[in-house]
Amino acid sequence: MAVRQADVVLVGGGVMSATLGMMLRQLDPSLDIVMVERLDHVAHESTDGWNNAGTGHAGYCELNYTPETDDGDVTIDRALQINAQYEVSLQLWSYLVEQGILPEPSTFINRTPHQSFVWGEKDVAFLKLRHERLSAHHLFRDMEYTESPKDLEEWMPLIVNNRDPMQRVAATRIKHGSDVDFGSLTRSMVKWLETQPNFELMLSSPVHYIDQRDNGRWKVRVKNQKTGELTKLEAGFVFLGAGGGALPLLQKSGIEEARGYGGFPVSGQWLVCGKPDIVEQHNSKVYGKAPIGAPPMSVPHLDTRIINGEPALLFGPFAGFTTRFLKKGSIFDLIGSVKPTNLKPMLSVSKSNMDLTRYLIGEVFQSHSDRVASLRNFFPDAMEEDWQLRMAGQRVQIIKQVDGGGGKLEFGTEIVAAKDGTLAALLGASPGASTAANAMINVIERCFPEKIKTPEWQERMKELVPSYGQSLVEDEALLTKVRERTLSTLNLG
Repeated sequence: MAVRQADVVLVGGGVMSATLGMMLRQLDPSLDIVMVERLDHVAHESTDGWNNAGTGHAGYCELNYTPETDDGDVTIDRALQINAQYEVSLQLWSYLVEQGILPEPSTFINRTPHQSFVWGEKDVAFLKLRHERLSAHHLFRDMEYTESPKDLEEWMPLIVNNRDPMQRVAATRIKHGSDVDFGSLTRSMVKWLETQPNFELMLSSPVHYIDQRDNGRWKVRVKNQKTGELTKLEAGFVFLGAGGGALPLLQKSGIEEARGYGGFPVSGQWLVCGKPDIVEQHNSKVYGKAPIGAPPMSVPHLDTRIINGEPALLFGPFAGFTTRFLKKGSIFDLIGSVKPTNLKPMLSVSKSNMDLTRYLIGEVFQSHSDRVASLRNFFPDAMEEDWQLRMAGQRVQIIKQVDGGGGKLEFGTEIVAAKDGTLAALLGASPGASTAANAMINVIERCFPEKIKTPEWQERMKELVPSYGQSLVEDEALLTKVRERTLSTLNLG
């Protein structure tokens, strides 16, 4: 059997692999890149519009990015970091739109105000302090705060209509927030890549074998599920961007850096309303506070969504427990991921996260009436018959080994890379796709360290992302310049 030689193999046809493939193609058009995807189309697992929140995660409305401290203060460091990382994605997308590589922006991104909404004295006090802390920083200078019924009527009419007038409520708003159809974005990027020389897309081709040769190159064997044909690939660099499927492949790779990692899968569901007379009354993403024990992906929110060009309202997500790592995965995924190297961390996490376990069990046994009752916290007039339940995507939260051999459940996004830079994997969930450009720059810096130092790659990277190598958190003038361009180019201003 002939071996297909390549410079880069991208495993998975989602937003991460597409972003990395796009950036490498822009940095060095001579690279021979192969993308392999287990399904018969790209961007239909976690990246698909129905399988994620579609929020351009910028920390504007997500209250879990600004936790309260023991002394009652609010920490904003994570929100600043995520906001700056999202600005990197906006810069890359703006460049690709300007070059005609991506289509008209409204096909994948639309201006949708980002709002937070809370009720009760304690949470109102928290939101007011959060606004004070965030709006003092240039990244969040446009954030508005209100407790005014008149303002709220304008900002979120569905949410305040027929609400108890004695209930104390408050909200914040950033007008230039965005709704992103990551599925459409990714399919557009891959469609362009397919027109380029030295790029091959292999669909219906899951990876069955991965191993590193003595010369440092990787052998990757894929099998076409439709024809049964086996293909042997060999590459100098492999990226595992396969969503929940990345952890099992990382374990198969055998790299030392994979030791101790485990995964905790969580499924999701949305309540969806497509009735035009209701959808037209709400144009924003409104996030509340998560229940105790809930994972960050389960922060409740009522969202305007535009998926494949069609508007809808989504509420949720409602979490559930599953043993699958992918929506179209196997029920044996979780069991198969348990290894001698991660057994102790996984057992440790299961003991120390009983709140999460109880929360997930409660979510699984909710009825339609129960879910609509949760929705009525946000939309008092919601009627059961106007909303249908739809499955969202799977998320595999990271279980990470800590000192002493125990484990810690991580809710972020993490890159695991071999020390020789020949293989990298992306694990985790939120903020995920929104920070894809920043995450893939991290991969490039770790896995192509010599090339990224060259004047050619440095210059090219600054064309793709003008703020590259500088801090948007610290440089207000740079942020102003960058944001003015992206809001204009992507029609978000």
